[in-house]
Amino acid sequence: MSTTKNKLSADQQEALLTVLQNRFEKYTHRHKGLDWNKIQTKLQASPQKMWSLDEMERTEGEPDVIGYDKNTDEYIFVDCAAESPKGRRSICYDHEALEKRKENKPKDSAVNIAEEMGIEILTEEQYRQLQQLEKLDTKTSSWIKTPADIRKLGGALFCDFRYNTVFVYHNGADSYYAARGFRGILKV
Repeated sequence: MSTTKNKLSADQQEALLTVLQNRFEKYTHRHKGLDWNKIQTKLQASPQKMWSLDEMERTEGEPDVIGYDKNTDEYIFVDCAAESPKGRRSICYDHEALEKRKENKPKDSAVNIAEEMGIEILTEEQYRQLQQLEKLDTKTSSWIKTPADIRKLGGALFCDFRYNTVFVYHNGADSYYAARGFRGILKV
C-alpha cells in the first residue's frame, strides 16, 4: 500500500468519524463498556487505519467496533452490514484462483481486495463471534480465511447464517457469486 495515496483529507476524516460515532451510538450492544472518545483518539493517531476504515465504509461494510484487546491495546473493527458488503461481492477467493480462471473471470479476489484495503478476512472463529452479536448474512454469504491445506487442494471456505445456525461450506476457490463477498477485520 502506498502511504501517500492512502490518506484521508481532514474533511474526509471528520466525515468518517461522524459516521463511525453515529453507528457506535446506535448499536451499543456491539461494544458494551467501550468509550467512543478513547476510540476516536486512537483513530486520529492512525491515519492509515482511518483510510482502511473509510474503504470498509466505501464498499458498504458498515464497520463498527466489536471489542477491545487489552493485551495489544487495540480496538477491533469488523464489517457489520446486515449482508455481505455490496462493494465486495462477485469475487473469487484469492489471486491464484483468479489467475486459474480462463473464462468469465471475476473482477478481483477477496484476498487481493482485503490486502489493498489494509484489512484481514475474518477467520471462522471471528465470523462465529460476530454472529453472536447479531445475525448477519441471512441472504448472502462471506468468504472466510481458508486453512492452507484446504486451499492447496483448490478449495476455499465461506459462511452464512440460515436456520438459526452458522454454516461453513466449501467451494472451488475460483468460484464467485453475486451474493458472496467477504467481511473484514481491522485492529486500531
